[in-house]
Amino acid sequence: MNIRNTKIIRNYLIHPAGSVLIETGRTKVICTVTIENNVPPFQKEKVPPEGWLTAEYSMLPGATDKRFKRERGKTNSRSTEIQRLIGRSLRTVVDLKKIPGITIFADCDVIQADGGTRTASVTGICVALHDAFKKMISKGTITENPLLEWVAATSVGIVDGKVIVDLDYEKDSQAEVDMNVVMTESGKFIEIQGTAELIPFDDEQLQEMLQEAKRGIRQLIDFQKKSVKNHLL
Repeated sequence: MNIRNTKIIRNYLIHPAGSVLIETGRTKVICTVTIENNVPPFQKEKVPPEGWLTAEYSMLPGATDKRFKRERGKTNSRSTEIQRLIGRSLRTVVDLKKIPGITIFADCDVIQADGGTRTASVTGICVALHDAFKKMISKGTITENPLLEWVAATSVGIVDGKVIVDLDYEKDSQAEVDMNVVMTESGKFIEIQGTAELIPFDDEQLQEMLQEAKRGIRQLIDFQKKSVKNHLL
């Protein structure tokens, strides 16, 4: 099976260093990258000096069929888990030594949710990050591209005994097994989150799910590449 119809619209906003709107099926996420000439205290003593990258994730009130309550002051546990996932995914493919003294903020805001918001966020923010680095190089802020390779993510699960990739909300709610997979262009896994919701899965099913996820992620990385012109990678 193929992933859902995916669109990546670059330069979606005028102010961030990088921004995209990613649509995966009916899920829509605005991904933005902003830059600050400072680093957290725990990075200031690094030798050689390094920069930092951190991520935030939120669901806007109108993203779901019932109003999603705004997170004021403190994010809920789900958002915290997802933004840590996004941050880990990006830091794995960014050479922080090439952005010394700089913090990259990667923000993912869901404006419409129909399953796969966290995986769409990873896929979209990587393109926004690519564009941000391209602008930084053109302005002379950095001299080398810190992005080592593309990274993307998708969901996969077992519904009615069949393996399905890139689940929408309806299929996700019916899934016996639900899994999120983050992978680099070179085929290396960054994260695998898998849970049996109803029926335990065996090694053969796990391997089948991973193979479908890998195939789906390769399709997404192709979308990432096609969405950028004169890309640096």
